[in-house]
Amino acid sequence: MAELNSWPLLTALLALPVLGAVATALWRRPPWAARLALGTSVLTLLLSLLIVFTFDAGNPDFQFLESATWITGLGVRYLVGVDGISLLFLPATALLFCGAVVAGWRVTAAASPLSPGLYFALLLLLEAATLGVFCALDTILFFFCWEFTLLPLYFLVSLWGVGNGRQAAAVRYFLVMLAGGVPLLFGLLAAVFGQAKGGVLAFDLPTLLATPLPEGVQFVVFLLLLVGFGVKVPLVPVHTWLPSIAMGAPAAVTALLVGLKLGAYGLIRLAIPLAPLAARDLHWLLAGFGTLAILYGGVAALAQSNLRGVLAYASLSHVGLVVLALASFSVSALQGALLLMLNFSVSTGGGFLILSFLQRRTGSTDIGHLGGVMRSMPLLSGFFLLFGLAGIGLPGTSGFPAELLIIVAALHSHTGAGLAALFGTVLAAAAFLAPFRQAFFGPVHNSDVAEAADLLPRETALLLLPALLILAIGVYPLPLLELLRPSAEAWVAALAGLL
Repeated sequence: MAELNSWPLLTALLALPVLGAVATALWRRPPWAARLALGTSVLTLLLSLLIVFTFDAGNPDFQFLESATWITGLGVRYLVGVDGISLLFLPATALLFCGAVVAGWRVTAAASPLSPGLYFALLLLLEAATLGVFCALDTILFFFCWEFTLLPLYFLVSLWGVGNGRQAAAVRYFLVMLAGGVPLLFGLLAAVFGQAKGGVLAFDLPTLLATPLPEGVQFVVFLLLLVGFGVKVPLVPVHTWLPSIAMGAPAAVTALLVGLKLGAYGLIRLAIPLAPLAARDLHWLLAGFGTLAILYGGVAALAQSNLRGVLAYASLSHVGLVVLALASFSVSALQGALLLMLNFSVSTGGGFLILSFLQRRTGSTDIGHLGGVMRSMPLLSGFFLLFGLAGIGLPGTSGFPAELLIIVAALHSHTGAGLAALFGTVLAAAAFLAPFRQAFFGPVHNSDVAEAADLLPRETALLLLPALLILAIGVYPLPLLELLRPSAEAWVAALAGLL
């Protein structure tokens, strides 16, 4: 294991989807493009699992470090590594992209004869950029991967989206995220220049974290990064891209956007550690944004007439719990936040994948169009129910220990926000169970639903792994919490030492 730790595993992990994207784009025949993409995604998942099993859980420092000169004039480096905070997001990302590939298996040539190959190539490029966000330890490399995710997402939504509004949704998302990248870049540069000594700039995260910024600079950095990452979280009121993307993007692509909380990860990895004093003083701002997202997302989910909108706004409510947890600055709260973010990948992401299967079979995910889905597709309905119950934190599912840790920490540090979070969990449960009853139970009103086939074997195999993870973590979360504990303790201790 020690020898494997010295191998360039992270570089291989990032390069594999890129190579697969090139091969898929060149070999563009529909059956082989899908098989190449799935094979690449599975290999990426296996490599990410190898990294997890090789990781030294007792060491809170960054591991698998790889460094090379990238931009010599500025001292910017290709620097990658993972710790306990970012480690588990690698297999979670790879697993979700495997699902996205299977969900797009029958993608049609909507734009050109190259579209099937192009579709899977864009998915793999998006996977490489997303994994790069979790691995990057240089601020410029992080920003590069962060912004690079926009390009494949724009084409995936505009070319293979749903309805006439897909192109408008793609443009809106692209412009909003591009605007959010401006304060993000300025915040990162403010941290670099604020730490500079003798005109020497350091862009790597370990160096920046080791040297506290001046108090005034910390407030500037924190507010800029909060806005930059808040657009992606999303926080209310900069969530306006979410409804159009939820309804206009392919369901599998929405699963990637909603299931992988890059914005919340950015707050944990960069915003709070780089400006701990400002984060402590503005804890009320984090708690306020988190509480607002919890309540607004729950109420908005209740008003939706489409299952996509229900899951999208429910995810907004759940990510508010993550932001509220970060305002507690405790080990248990951070463990709960990370565990809840991982739960997003398997529950919310899996839910959107099921909706892509449902859309393919019935032509719609409107609640009024459905009804009696349980009769014709019991297996699909059962998986969707399990993922939905995990999303609302039912005991016995992976969402329960995460939400319990967060709510207990919130009640201790921000009692009013914690009580609001408890009420928000009730809203989230009602927002899921009511439309589920309408869409999946009762008589069948639509011939498309009555004649629809249940899950295929490959679709069932894909959903079985996240379903088992939901149950295993829900029943016995201790191994996962112990894996997260050293890095969570180091994160909290570093904040205390830099105040």
